[in-house]
Amino acid sequence: MNEQLAAALSAALDRRLGPGHRIEDLTRLSGGASRETWRAVASDAAGARQAVILKRDPPDATGPAGGVDASLGVDRKTEHAAFRAAGGAGVPVPRTLFLAEPADGLGDGFVMEAIEGETIARKILREPEFAEARPLLARQCGAAAARIHAIDPATLPGLRRLDADAELAIYRRLLDRFEPPQPGFEFGLRWLQRHAPEDRPETVVHGDFRNGNIIVGPDGLRAVLDWELAHLGDPMSDLGWICVRSWRYGADQPVGGFGTREDLFAAYEEAGGAPVDPSIVHYWEVFGTLRWGVMCMMMGFGHLDGAHRSVEMAAIGRRSAETEYDFLRLIEDNGNKP
Repeated sequence: MNEQLAAALSAALDRRLGPGHRIEDLTRLSGGASRETWRAVASDAAGARQAVILKRDPPDATGPAGGVDASLGVDRKTEHAAFRAAGGAGVPVPRTLFLAEPADGLGDGFVMEAIEGETIARKILREPEFAEARPLLARQCGAAAARIHAIDPATLPGLRRLDADAELAIYRRLLDRFEPPQPGFEFGLRWLQRHAPEDRPETVVHGDFRNGNIIVGPDGLRAVLDWELAHLGDPMSDLGWICVRSWRYGADQPVGGFGTREDLFAAYEEAGGAPVDPSIVHYWEVFGTLRWGVMCMMMGFGHLDGAHRSVEMAAIGRRSAETEYDFLRLIEDNGNKP
């Protein structure tokens, strides 16, 4: 256990919730290539125990976390606010306890309650424990997405606006950093520019709404995590992103490997979301495929450049070629195949 971090977390809890907190089983969780996530059990002076999560930027970072460009992510203060706003809108999320301050010695981050369940997508898709949950998840995710898009943007003044054109400009700039040029991504950017939908509505968008960023129990969806890419944009981008093939982890179903687009769309509309145009969702699925490919490259180069030395990031970087294939297949199939 990291004794220094445990002592800092104990003192921070004392300041907010009263003296006498003791930290046990402080463990860094796997996954989350761009942030550190720590889980601990906190006991108060009366002996009551609560599992908590500390999410923070890597303290030794020399550049944007995980190679993620500053134009794409929010800081921990804004992410903390996003969790709170989402909870107020009825989105299933962990309850936040406090935003860390410099005096806490915890780094740039925040502490929230831990919710029991599974986040590892391959387990969600394969373990018998989740057999009854899997048929429910597409509809549950559709309903959660509708509530995300109903969040009042005025409650999150720190979010930047990113429509399709603005995002394309960011990825154009990011691709220009890499050598040699990537023909598949170059073609992809041009296709997306030609087919960009016009006059789209703008809502709060989660930005990374997918299998792997949700907590699932035997009863289904329990929480939506990782709001670090939240922004204002086209709500259909969240529905397209969860359909990207990379988030199916080898399973057949198009929505996160566990469900159908029809269930996702129907539940989204039933929960108050705007009518879904499948052609717009398809555009954002294509966009999401290219987007993930560029992000893979960024993480790979983040490792190679020494900003964040990580075997996990190096492995993710190798997946960029996979996304080029997925993108070209989506264009060829015109969205008619999963």
